[in-house]
Amino acid sequence: MVESKLTLEKIEEARHRLAGVAHRTPLDFSATFSEMTGNDVFLKLENMQKTGSFKIRGAYNKVMSLDEKDRGRGVIAASAGNHAQGVAYAAARAGLPCTIVMPAGAPISKIAATRGYGSEVVLAGGGYDEAYRLAVELREKSGAAFIHGFDDVDVIAGQATIALEILEDLPGVEAVLVPVGGGGLIAGISFALKTLRPEVRVVGVQAAGAPAMLLSWRKGRLVETAHASTFADGIAVRRPGRVAFGIIRQCVDEIVTVDDEETAGAILMLLERSKLVVEGAGAVGLAALVYQKTALRNARTVVVLSGGNIDVNILSIIIERGLVKTGRYARLRAVLSDEPGNLGKLLAAVARTRANVISVAHNRIRPGVPLKQAEVELSLETRNKEHIGQILEVLARAGYRPEIIA
Repeated sequence: MVESKLTLEKIEEARHRLAGVAHRTPLDFSATFSEMTGNDVFLKLENMQKTGSFKIRGAYNKVMSLDEKDRGRGVIAASAGNHAQGVAYAAARAGLPCTIVMPAGAPISKIAATRGYGSEVVLAGGGYDEAYRLAVELREKSGAAFIHGFDDVDVIAGQATIALEILEDLPGVEAVLVPVGGGGLIAGISFALKTLRPEVRVVGVQAAGAPAMLLSWRKGRLVETAHASTFADGIAVRRPGRVAFGIIRQCVDEIVTVDDEETAGAILMLLERSKLVVEGAGAVGLAALVYQKTALRNARTVVVLSGGNIDVNILSIIIERGLVKTGRYARLRAVLSDEPGNLGKLLAAVARTRANVISVAHNRIRPGVPLKQAEVELSLETRNKEHIGQILEVLARAGYRPEIIA
């Protein structure tokens, strides 16, 4: 079977299929990130896409392009979550039975959403690559049509419709930053951009713990990594797609990586500064720009925020860690005499610093705490690191020996 190639005609066909199904997501100018990075920054809000991710574009286009014979036994896919929801939604629209194999560690919210569209969900151990292998085995037994998450021309054509919208909404675009996992998204976007506006610079961004595409791009051949270690599950891929890689080699100008701390910082900035909820994979492009992983300056730049399906537990940890890092949250410990009124005196000293007490833990039986004394842990809302220093100084002058524990 000869594999068809990606063309502008296929991308236009995909746009026609997606009309009335996928949202035309906003392209939002950010004064905050423009000032922060020295570029005119526009955010392509695919986190506001139906199912919470760009993945519905490619998944729906692929499912709806199947002929009757391929539809006969339903569809099957492997996914960490976003492609799963796109395929499940498309299969439900087409009235097809659907099986999705997901990593056992996939966010609960993504598993629940996929089941909510009526698909059967099978959980596999490990990450995406293990889920993919199991999906292939199940497909061989069932004969279902396999809907690949990134290494399929019709899927790539669906993702490429994002580039058409960018060019229409911002004709003067000079650079586009795109998250990279298996490569389907950046393959589609870069092909459309380079075909229509070859001067536009395309920068791919991977997680440092899952750099398979970067390594492949540098060596000029597909490279599989031993691990894909990142909380950005949507791009935790050990081996890039072959079809996608062929396009990327020709159309992408640069690939960079960001670590998980930088990605978490970008998530927190988007939440606080732009009131946008974005998952790890969706935030890597902004992280690369903010933390200067690419040399873009004074450029009209689009950052693709590819999805917003972040697990609330992960988001909670990112928020708390971010507050600690900036000095806006502190936990401290002090030992005081276990007598009536002493806890009140400690809290009164804290109150004089204008810190807000979030919680108090009073422990008189912890090993190591002398008899007739009690250990007190305070969680405090603070202004900054200087404010924390002032609190410690006030407590020390009051006779306590405070210790920061977070």
